[in-house]
Amino acid sequence: MISWQDEGAVLRVRPHGETSAIIEVFTPGHGRHAGVVRGGVSRRIAPMLQPGAQVALTWKARLDEHLGAFTVEPLRSRSAQAMGDRLALAGLNAVCALLAVVLPEREAHLPLYDRTVQLLDLLGQGDVWPLAYLQWEQALLEAMGFGLDLSACAVRGVNEDLAFVSPRSGRAVSRQAAGDWADRLLPLPPVLAGKGDASAAEIVLALGTTGYFIERRLLRSLGGAEMPGARARLLEAIGRAG
Repeated sequence: MISWQDEGAVLRVRPHGETSAIIEVFTPGHGRHAGVVRGGVSRRIAPMLQPGAQVALTWKARLDEHLGAFTVEPLRSRSAQAMGDRLALAGLNAVCALLAVVLPEREAHLPLYDRTVQLLDLLGQGDVWPLAYLQWEQALLEAMGFGLDLSACAVRGVNEDLAFVSPRSGRAVSRQAAGDWADRLLPLPPVLAGKGDASAAEIVLALGTTGYFIERRLLRSLGGAEMPGARARLLEAIGRAG
């Protein structure tokens, strides 16, 4: 029998048989990992298996390649921060849905895990959460090998008046270097380059650029997986909150 212990955030839950559930969790030591929770649909266990919940886990299986079974203990629920708050609920659903789609199975990504837990712990703080989410999407792209390089113009090497991002390279382009090609480039609002706070509209604009690389680069590299609808609902919620 193989066994390990870890903790993690619940990403996705689906029924398994009449009484059990299969959950996917994002853990620091074992990445995105699935397992069966016996009695997972019961009144006692189901409330602790909500997406975003932080749980302590023990996983056991006869062989490493088996699905295995989880024993789960609650650490903290995040549902209270999300319920009744449109932005928080949309954010929670978007984070969990994206991670469930893009994370490779059973591959640890500790820096991204730490950023994710920090982001989820900010749920309900609407004044800082949209900017934190934008920075998290940039970290997600970096962790998955599609990070943006916004330090200097890809054409001229300057770091002044950077206004666009190349959809091919993910590198910044200055306004002067863009010239007649500007309408073929993606916007680079200052907030995307880490320059201070921003309005909700600017954050939504920046998320349009990160979303391009998530959809056209990251998801296509995974065989054409679709962008979760939860992300579009989050952008709508950010726009309304602004």
